[in-house]
Amino acid sequence: MDFDALATQQRYQLLVNAVSDYAIYMLDPVGVVLTWNPGAQRFKGYELSEIIGQNFARFFTAPDLAVGRPRQILETAEREGRFEDEGIRVRKDGTEIWVHVVVDPIRGEDGALLGFAKITRDVTERRASQRALYESEQRFSMLVQGVRDYAIYMLDADGIVTNWNGGAEAIKGYRAEEIVGQHFSRFYTQEDRDRGEPAFALATARTEGKYEREAERLRKDGSRFWASVVIDPIYGETGELVGFAKITRDITEKRRAADELEEARTQLFQSQKLQALGQLTGGIAHDFNNLMTVVRGSAELLLKPELSDERRLRYANAIVDTADRATALTAKLLAFGRRQALRPEVLDLNLRLDAISEVLARTIGSDIRLSLDIASDVHPIEADAAELETAIVNAAFNARDAMPGGGEIVISARNDGEDVRIEIRDNGEGIAPELIEHVFEPFFTTKPVGKGTGLGLSQIHGFAAQTGGHAEVASTLSEGTTLSLILPRSDQVPTAPAESVTGGASWDGLNVLLVEDNTNVRQFAATMLRELGATVTPVASVAEAEAMLADHGYDIVFSDIVMPGESGLDLARRLRIDKPEQPVLLATGYSREVTNGEAAGFAIVQKPYGAASLAAAIGQALGLSCQSRERV
Repeated sequence: MDFDALATQQRYQLLVNAVSDYAIYMLDPVGVVLTWNPGAQRFKGYELSEIIGQNFARFFTAPDLAVGRPRQILETAEREGRFEDEGIRVRKDGTEIWVHVVVDPIRGEDGALLGFAKITRDVTERRASQRALYESEQRFSMLVQGVRDYAIYMLDADGIVTNWNGGAEAIKGYRAEEIVGQHFSRFYTQEDRDRGEPAFALATARTEGKYEREAERLRKDGSRFWASVVIDPIYGETGELVGFAKITRDITEKRRAADELEEARTQLFQSQKLQALGQLTGGIAHDFNNLMTVVRGSAELLLKPELSDERRLRYANAIVDTADRATALTAKLLAFGRRQALRPEVLDLNLRLDAISEVLARTIGSDIRLSLDIASDVHPIEADAAELETAIVNAAFNARDAMPGGGEIVISARNDGEDVRIEIRDNGEGIAPELIEHVFEPFFTTKPVGKGTGLGLSQIHGFAAQTGGHAEVASTLSEGTTLSLILPRSDQVPTAPAESVTGGASWDGLNVLLVEDNTNVRQFAATMLRELGATVTPVASVAEAEAMLADHGYDIVFSDIVMPGESGLDLARRLRIDKPEQPVLLATGYSREVTNGEAAGFAIVQKPYGAASLAAAIGQALGLSCQSRERV
């Protein structure tokens, strides 16, 4: 063997011995291990003396052995020129590891099969370690040259290519005589070279023991490809740096497949979002058109001069009733979207569920048996009592509708770890499995047209989520359905049920500063306040309100929250500091501040409001102001 060939073999030996992140070894044609590098010893746990001469089948699991997996791998590599896969392998101590495996056939000059080059990488954990020497220099050279799916080559300490395997030629496009002696930076893109990435790669490998990246690299023809690159430092016997081992794999197809999968997921998500939005807007349009039909028709009839007082009252009541239905519809939408302004309080479920069941027993129908099953030690919860009642009533009415011939509803509550589980069970028709995943969607309903809005379960879903829990549905056709509310427990003492506040108050002589940017709403609110006996000063912005407050005193400031520029909540916060005794009432249809709890401590009236609800809210606001003065 001439000197150059020996030097080349020594470089290959140094290269393979330096690789500790890959098990690189050679098999004979039937799978007997001929060589064994330190990476293989680290992954598999076998010493050289223990494994040379043994069949590589001992690395496989019992199920793989049962189906002849080792033989299949060698046959595939010989037939197709390559085998690549990921799977489970067994270490010497019996533990299992996930590995990525490449097997290439090694053929002599006459084409005869001499054996197989096998590269294995442990993908369960990646650690850098020092690579040791192979025993046979000639076999290491054959092993490295036989690998076609990885570019395996060596750099000197300055980054000059010193050897070149067949895989490197296949991936990069350079023959050995074209690239040996050249600097490895020619594989980098111009932008990476300008950034100093080649020097950084070698410095990182030297200081940290390994450099690993996925990045774009250049082929000989100038085309770009995505490469997975590992660079390890190689040290001589005395500890001096003699160069670097570099392994590169072309992962272009893998990246393309991942990008295509991500794009497909994005498109699917957008499609589903648009479909849900279409269903939502269609349902809203349908229900609100029905409501507006009643309102417009009643209003037009009220315009007839010859209308009797009895009919005029009937049409006015129809408008009021329809407005209430529209308000309820909006509340359900807000609850589904977790935008409802909840008023949480600590609730004793034994008392609350008992009260709710009494109401249900009178309204749910005589052919439905209603019973309670509440654990005596059930924890309190912190929730909006009205929304909890609405959720349970919605669930109970759905259960009733699923039992047209009568049946039984059981409302139960028990502790479930750190949560409380409230269940509403029925023995009705059940829900088909393919519909279960849709039941919480707004306007989705299994009821006939005109028999339901499809917002009952979406309200339940939104209320549970906004309360910090979640809702579940389990159902079996012909056996029944169980709807569960899983809500966080509370360690606080339950509060007594609040007394209902009745409207009808009169506020004669009350001096009100009204802040509302919408002209129609401002005029309507001013008229309503005057009907209640108040004196009203209407303004359209916070700036106008503050100007009036600088020169005049008011019994109460009544402001909308959401307005262009500064909000009503900004005004209320400043008044709390500058004029802490000034009563403030805020109005909202929906605002992020109320939903997030930022308006806590202020009296709030929900839009749309009427005379009774507005009068009650004014009373609450004045009461809060009195409490504040007493604390001071």
